[in-house]
Amino acid sequence: MDAIKEPDELKKKVDECHGVVEVTYPIEVKYCGNCSMPIEYCEYYAEYDKCKEWLAKNYPEDYEKLMLREAEADAGAAAGGMDSDRKRQKRGGKGMLRVKKDNEDDNEPKRVRLSCSTRGKNKRVTLVAGLAAFKIDLRAAAKFFGTKFACGSSVSGDKEIVIQGDVKDDLLQVIPDKWPEVTRDAIEDCGESKK
Repeated sequence: MDAIKEPDELKKKVDECHGVVEVTYPIEVKYCGNCSMPIEYCEYYAEYDKCKEWLAKNYPEDYEKLMLREAEADAGAAAGGMDSDRKRQKRGGKGMLRVKKDNEDDNEPKRVRLSCSTRGKNKRVTLVAGLAAFKIDLRAAAKFFGTKFACGSSVSGDKEIVIQGDVKDDLLQVIPDKWPEVTRDAIEDCGESKK
């Protein structure tokens, strides 16, 4: 009978040495209210300090564990001569929320400029510029134009929407219908342009 208990006791001691933890299912995952990631991954978020504040308010016991873990890591880094600032990435990455910059002057009259251009031998494209001044999402507008006119439409780097085909005359009516803040008087027909 002792021979049967002996392997179980041995397995128990091995598990204790390796730090095996008893897992209960279903596993409960706690998500951060600031960055919406599991709280174990908040340290990789660009605004980690805000995540710590949220964690201190909502899960104080997890916050204390985090502070103890960071204190141990800082003590280990100081003993090893490693700089604590080097372990974290400073600039934003995919986790950083995009902030739209507002460089447009409100005193300046807002205009939407429509023009056509020739691409290749006989291919025509319509250029729409100035929708960004009306706080219209250019990607959503390009998708709308592509489905409306059944053609390709994309946003170019200089805040213009390029629509395949000559649809300038149709745009004079479609834009005010879709976005009422853009009046018919604010749309300017620039005719032909060279790209």
